[in-house]
Amino acid sequence: MGELANCPKCDVLFVQTQFRTVCDTCYKEEEKAYDIVYKFLRKRENRTAELEEVAEGTGVSKELIIKFIRQGRITLTHFPNLGYPCEKCGKTIREDRLCGDCKDNIYRQLDQIEKEQLIREKNQLSNNTTFYSHRPRSS
Repeated sequence: MGELANCPKCDVLFVQTQFRTVCDTCYKEEEKAYDIVYKFLRKRENRTAELEEVAEGTGVSKELIIKFIRQGRITLTHFPNLGYPCEKCGKTIREDRLCGDCKDNIYRQLDQIEKEQLIREKNQLSNNTTFYSHRPRSS
């Protein structure tokens, strides 16, 4: 079941569901924008357009076009040059949220943290120092 929320675009109170993140009025505007983008991309000469060209040609914001792509409403397999920016570095990608380089960098950092943790744990275990006292010999 949905919960009450304010629309992120117009601040109107509405019932937010898993599929609707904006109020009815903004949803209808998004649907009109989707139709404009879809019609633009269906034209043969626009099938090789990049994100910037689609935004300029339709007047629809890049963020909204990216939202359509992430929702699966625009499938990139039909549009070879269409992509969206990596959330970390901005490089154009066609799937997920991060490019391969950023993913690899994060995995390397995680591996490094794990290694450092193992070294710390090993050092803590080996820091159990035993002290020996030396007794003088009796003559």
